[in-house]
Amino acid sequence: MIFASDNWSGAHPAVTQSLERHGAGHAAAYGASDVDRLVEARFNEIFEREVAIYFVGTGTAANSLSFAAVNRPGGVVMCHREAHVAQDECGAPEFFTHGARMVPVEGAAGRMDPGHLVAELARFRPGFVHAGQPMAVSLSQATEAGTLYSVAEIAAIGEIAHDRGLALHMDGARFANALSATNASPAEMTWRAGVDILSFGATKNGCWCAEAVVFFDPVKAEQFPYIRKRGAQLFSKTRFMAAQFDAYLADGLWLRLAAHANAAADALRAGIARSAHAREAWETRSNEIFAVIETATAERLRAQGATFYDWNPPHDMPGLVGPGEGLYRLVTSWSTESAEVEGFVALLA
Repeated sequence: MIFASDNWSGAHPAVTQSLERHGAGHAAAYGASDVDRLVEARFNEIFEREVAIYFVGTGTAANSLSFAAVNRPGGVVMCHREAHVAQDECGAPEFFTHGARMVPVEGAAGRMDPGHLVAELARFRPGFVHAGQPMAVSLSQATEAGTLYSVAEIAAIGEIAHDRGLALHMDGARFANALSATNASPAEMTWRAGVDILSFGATKNGCWCAEAVVFFDPVKAEQFPYIRKRGAQLFSKTRFMAAQFDAYLADGLWLRLAAHANAAADALRAGIARSAHAREAWETRSNEIFAVIETATAERLRAQGATFYDWNPPHDMPGLVGPGEGLYRLVTSWSTESAEVEGFVALLA
């Protein structure tokens, strides 16, 4: 009963087989192989336009180098207070941008509030050199709270960013889960709503080590090859990263895997809703669930083989956790089995 993180899941057999298939013989290095070109074309098809994609090894690298691509002296990235780029990157965005700051923007349930974004941006007066200058707005889809932005909400934030000459970045570590939970297409959820750069995550959803930075205007990516090289993220044998994406994106596998993870989360939510010892802390729609569970019950679940993380209550939810309770995060994945969910629900009951 592993609900610690989708990072704990393994690689899908199709991805492993693709790595084996492309592992023999020789192929051009540094992104010039046939499979690299094939994957680039597939990204164009998925997003319904020509895009520029660059493979990197981690989501941290994807986010940090995306910010480096739009960096300004004294740069500021506006992001949600609980965003991964602000809370869980160990200063990597600041390091790779040579000191840019992550400025928090409030919003309920992990989503940036457009009104708060406008107010925070107003604090940076043009020409006031001491405060620095905004350079990007970053949002996570799905959010760190397991919630989702609607396409309209993304577009509203994109309009605010573009009106001020700022790039809109999307941290898509769980992008497939967000798509699977909505009726939006990849294009509708990104560039048509104003997203300029996407950190496209696949590692959490069945790949071994496959992340990509996607520029929806290739002209704006002209300097990125140098930024990626300087950031030590230009792999020589990129065919092995491309091979993963080749299998992952083929015949909609990536969306089916995400749909499986989301469905497992739905079953887990239903079990929590029936329990007298736990409750869902807030509504989520992706493969992350946040539950308030009696501490004694959580300890018993762990003693009986369940794995999940303690979680800090969000700043905007004081009083969420009562005496004798704790907040916990449970994450399902493409490989979560129904027996795991059923076993956890039975123990919880």
